[in-house]
This record gives sequence, structure tokens and C-alpha cells, in this order.
Amino acid sequence: MNSSRRKFLEGSALAAASFFIVPRHVLGRGYVAPSDRLNIAAVGCGGKADFNIQQAYNKGSDNIVALCDVDDRMSKKYREMFPKAPYFRDYRKMLEQEAKNFDAVIVTTPDHMHAPIAMAAMQLGKHVYVEKPLTHDIYEARMLTEAARKYRVVTQMGNQGSSGDDTRKVETWIQDGQIGRVHTVYCWTNRPVWPQGVRSPKDRGESQPVPAEVDWDLWLGTAPVREYHEAYMPFRWRGYWDFGTGALGDMGCHFMDVPFRALKLGYPTSVECSVGSVYADFFREAFYDDVCPPSSAIHFTFPSNDRKVKEIKLSWFDGGIRPQLPEGIPYEQVFTDPNGGILFIGTKGMLAAELFGNKPRLLPADKFEGRRLPEPEKPLVEGKTDGHQQQWVKACKQGYGAYTSSSFDESGPLTETVLMGNLATRSYMFRENGKFPGRKKLFWDGANMKITNFDYANQFVRRQYRGSYSL
Repeated sequence: MNSSRRKFLEGSALAAASFFIVPRHVLGRGYVAPSDRLNIAAVGCGGKADFNIQQAYNKGSDNIVALCDVDDRMSKKYREMFPKAPYFRDYRKMLEQEAKNFDAVIVTTPDHMHAPIAMAAMQLGKHVYVEKPLTHDIYEARMLTEAARKYRVVTQMGNQGSSGDDTRKVETWIQDGQIGRVHTVYCWTNRPVWPQGVRSPKDRGESQPVPAEVDWDLWLGTAPVREYHEAYMPFRWRGYWDFGTGALGDMGCHFMDVPFRALKLGYPTSVECSVGSVYADFFREAFYDDVCPPSSAIHFTFPSNDRKVKEIKLSWFDGGIRPQLPEGIPYEQVFTDPNGGILFIGTKGMLAAELFGNKPRLLPADKFEGRRLPEPEKPLVEGKTDGHQQQWVKACKQGYGAYTSSSFDESGPLTETVLMGNLATRSYMFRENGKFPGRKKLFWDGANMKITNFDYANQFVRRQYRGSYSL
């Protein structure tokens, strides 16, 4: 196309846009111009998607124009709520047939399908909101982070605590040096609250008839073929490695996000772990490599940005395991949230917080009583974590470069770090000649996404997709 013709078309398009976009004050009070609404497609309609769709739709301030789910039972509510929105089971068909009708996509599926759906949407220039964890694999997280920049789209991961005031408070107090130089962080959760460490139906050779409302092949997606069983869906997929990322994947992007921001952590340099044992019979330990363990303790080492702190240790605990708190910190009085907690330990004190960084307080209490603490420069989303989806919607309307609290530039590296814990967990269970060489500290080359001292572990950086699926 020659330059004069290109300029003519660009000018015509701008003129047309100027003609149709009418200022609100001209249209009248309370009227929202069609151009002020974001047209959204939703891939996944049940579970957490129920909340994501409601918050993005925002009682009609924005539009839901296409729906996709592999399970008609899960999509029933929104098919009835938005009868004019075309409904698909296969996201690829939705993108192919309806892409011209929407601006953005919400991805709320099992973890193993996040990356291919989000990537396909971004390649079409669509803004994306993806539930946490951002991806199933480390490699996928890196690729989505790079793709968001390449395609210049607005992104957000669904760790809503990143939009909360308390997360910002923790960040401010830590970076202001209120507890001195931080060298140790503990994060823990009561998850899993679903079956983990159990023998899978696949391992037992069990299957059930596929419900008529479910497209099982599409549900499996990138994962290896296995027979249908109700043990996998809905939601219980979290405990199976082919589909989910376990307790750490579920909650790590909530709890670990807080120190990740406050301490400006990069890639860890090493990781090591231990996991809860499962016994198949009397004195016979079981090794169910198909499922996540019932509990784990994972220890990360990060380089420090403070020249006077050599490194930062961050430990993660799940499955009912809690850290040994410093002397004088009564657990039940300090931590009241059953979901878990966060504890920063510095050279001048400690900072305790709950899920999403909620209710931050400095310890010991008598030392900090009456201290005037710095205020965050501004709340992220009007003081509410339930504004996380609307923060993304508003940013989409502004275009690439608009701020979101968990854009892929932030949430991609965070997800890589979280999934490093799962790489260690899966390596831990490796046996060779009756020995466990995987039960060792693993050294990580973050730039090249590679374990440098135990090659077996590198298979968990990137999995192979089934069939025609690609990234």
C-alpha cells in the first residue's frame, strides 16, 4: 500500500471514529455511550469465572458479548443471562468467528489451559485477564510476559490482593525501613482444601461415562489423554499435575505476591523442599507422581537488593504446616485468618499480615505502639480488592500502557517464582536405584530458565502439549 493511500485510510478511520464517539454530556446524564463500554469474551463460565464475569460486566457498564465453556452445566447461568452472546465450547472457534466483535478476553479455566488461550487472544490484539496462577509452567509464564509487550495489550492476572490498600501499605512500610533490613519471609496457607496426595482414578484404572454436557476432549486440552472421572472436575483438578498446580499454585500468587512487591524480588537463585509422605500400605510409602503432595515446605533463596543483606530467604508452607515463629510471637493472637499468613523478619522488627497482605501490623507491638507510619501514595483501586477486574476494564479502554496492578510484567515473573516451588516438589519425588537424588538444593539460572545441577528437574520447566495445541 502506498503512503498516500495509507494516510487517506487512516484519516478516514479517524474521521469516522470522531463522528460516532459522542461525549457523555451531549447524550445526557446517566447515559453511557457504546464507545465507553468494553466488549468482553469469557472463556470459562463457572467457579471463579462467575465472580470475574460479574465484576467485569459491572451491572451493565460493560458488555459480555461471547461465552465459551467445555461444560454446559457451568455455563448455564450466563447463557441465560446473555442470550444474545454466541456460545462456544472450543475457544479456538470463538476466536476465529467472533474476534471482530470483542476487545478483551477473560480466561478462567483449569491452569493447564491458561497459556494457550491467553496467547491466542493476544496474538489477535485482544487484552487479557487471566486467573492465577498465570500459567501451568515456567516457560509459559515467560512467553506470555514477552507476548504482552510484543502485541501491546493490557493484561491482568487474577490475584486481586495486588489491587488492595493493605498490599500497598506493606510495600510502603517495608521499603521505608520500618523493620530494618528484611532477611527472612514466611508464607503459609491451609490449602489444599481439596484431595491431594491421593491415588488418582487413572492410577487405579477407573473411569466413568462422560456427562452429555461435557466435551471431555476439549476439557483435557493440552494435557495427555486419560479417561473421564468425576474426581477431576469441577475444581478438584487442582490436585493433579496434568491440570493444576496444587496448593502453591492456588495460593502462592496471593501470599507470595506481597513480599515479591515489597522486596522487589527477582528470580530465585536456589530452591529446596520436603513434602508430606503418603503410605499405600503398612510401612510401604507410595509415590503417586500423578498428584500433588498433601503438604510441602519449600525454601527459596533470592539475591538481595540491599548491599548489607547478602540474600533473602523465603519459605512457603502448605497442607497444615506452619513456620516456627520467633520467640514472643503467639500464633493464635497474631494470626487469625484460617487461610494463612505472612511474616517479614527484619533487623529492627517484624511485619505480620494475612491473605492479600490484609491487616498488616508491626511486631513486637509495644515497640511500635504510637509510631506514625508512612501512608501509601495512593490506593490501587479505590481501597477495594473487588475492583481488580474493573481496574483492568478501565485500563483496556485507555489502551496499552495504562496501569494495572498485576500486569504480566509483574505477574509473569511472580508466577515463574511460584512454579519454581512446584519444580522442586516434583523433583523431590524422583527415585533412582532406590535413592532420592532429587532431594537436594536446586540451583536456578533464571535468565535461561534452567536448573544447573540436576537436569532431571528441567523437564518441569516446559511440558509438551497434546495434539494441535501450541503456544
